[in-house]
Amino acid sequence: MPKLTAEKLQAALAQNTVVPVYLLTGDDAYRKNLIIQKIREIVGPDDFNYYASEADKADWGEALALANTAPVFSNARMVVLTGIEKIRKDPKEALLRYLENPLPSTTLVLTHNDSKKMKTEKALAEACAAAGVTADFAELKKEELNMWVREKMREKGLKADFDSVDLLCESVGGELSALENEMEKLYLYAMDREDKTITKEDVLACIGFSKEENPFELSNAITACSKARAVKLVDKLLDDGEEPVGVLSKMTFPILKMARIKRMADAGMAPADILRAAGLMYWENRLVSSARSFPPQKNFVNALNRIIDADASFKSSSGSDPKILLKGILLTLFAGK
Repeated sequence: MPKLTAEKLQAALAQNTVVPVYLLTGDDAYRKNLIIQKIREIVGPDDFNYYASEADKADWGEALALANTAPVFSNARMVVLTGIEKIRKDPKEALLRYLENPLPSTTLVLTHNDSKKMKTEKALAEACAAAGVTADFAELKKEELNMWVREKMREKGLKADFDSVDLLCESVGGELSALENEMEKLYLYAMDREDKTITKEDVLACIGFSKEENPFELSNAITACSKARAVKLVDKLLDDGEEPVGVLSKMTFPILKMARIKRMADAGMAPADILRAAGLMYWENRLVSSARSFPPQKNFVNALNRIIDADASFKSSSGSDPKILLKGILLTLFAGK
């Protein structure tokens, strides 16, 4: 059977039937764990007929012997081995021999968590596909991540506008278990409200910031080429007690991002290609659209040199005024604007 997408495997399992072998590949451990739970619900093994272990810590002789043994006082057995990318030659060869003729009453679930290494595992992939199902669980990106968050919020009875979902994804990242935890906090936060619409302020409150402390405000001001706003925020952050090196870090990332986008835009790359090549999330397409308004390349070079100087100054405790150094970076970047 050809490799399935995660969504197609979920649809197949919705029929409440299983096959003897599953190989779950990709970097998304969260969704793989959910699939394993679903398979276990369908198989329904008792503790005596269920075996689970990390592959590199498993007794492979015992694990494969159990897989090859009829269930006791039950109709089915389930064996789960996670992280099989770590196993050595001998257990891998034993696994391949089992896959040639898997026991129908056993459901063997394998996870492989190294996408790069999986590309070299042709024999394993082919054996698992012939014996059952292989499915890939790549990390969700761009629109997929946004849609996943929206669906999870809907399941919890919450509503969210695009801005609040964007902020949540930007703040937490693509780790689904972390996003799930934050959405549970949002659910509890809004539980006693009639209006279950989640706002940006709700997201900021739940991840530990107030509206005035939006951690992305300085970054947003820089990428919007708002010199006056960015300078004002540098003053505010330092006056509120933030370490100069922390403010420098908040400035450096958006400046580097803008420099990459500007370079590719000047080279004539299409917006969609820039979005992919720069590793941007889909909600950052506004940066690509506004690349023409970014400062010229020489400004980025000069600003990056000043960033290096400021970093060295902060680490050496030279006594230079942090406000002068940090605002000097912004004035250099936006010179002529």
